Amino acid sequence: MTNLALYHITRPSSLKENAPLLIMFHGYGSDENDLYSFASELPEELFIISVRAPYPMQPYGNAWYAINFDAEMNKWNDNVQAAQSRDLIATFIDQACDTYPVNKDNVTLLGFSQGSILSYAVAMTYPEKIKNVIALSGYINEEILPENLGSKDFSNLDIYASHGSVDQVIPVEWARKIPKFLSTHNIKHAYSEFPVGHGVAPQNFYEFRKWLSERI
Repeated sequence: MTNLALYHITRPSSLKENAPLLIMFHGYGSDENDLYSFASELPEELFIISVRAPYPMQPYGNAWYAINFDAEMNKWNDNVQAAQSRDLIATFIDQACDTYPVNKDNVTLLGFSQGSILSYAVAMTYPEKIKNVIALSGYINEEILPENLGSKDFSNLDIYASHGSVDQVIPVEWARKIPKFLSTHNIKHAYSEFPVGHGVAPQNFYEFRKWLSERI
């Protein structure tokens, strides 16, 4: 495990080889155990990896990139760190596919909040590595996407996006821009909203589980 770029935990697949791979990316201030709680309820043929973000926070938790606040409590993202994490994840995906008995052509990313923002960025920067994305309570940060987006081939990419309609952390208005952006780049997608805050409602879980089961 130490030779891979990011610390992680795994749930083996019921398949001995060529398993569909699901990689989980937690939100700001959390860790690899957060989304891993979904693992026991997901299809047994999935090989599941839940990853810890590279930047430790005090007193606990981890981040994919810093979120800074000024005196007026405006916040902004460290997009340099975010882009570094995006590329680190891409390296990790290659390493995981070399290390575990998985199908490198059947890779799904599952992200929540900051992990969701990174999942979008990885999939749109390296679409040849990713088949599906489940993006929960996030948005598309165009500042960490490649400039040559129009020349990328997204024909094999499929995205499920969802958001809480009363999200107090990431405004739902940001998420509502996602379908138009994906349509502009001819990326297959589904978008749902649920009457919750910054979290995953049970109905949301059942919907994305069904969506994923139909695609692996």
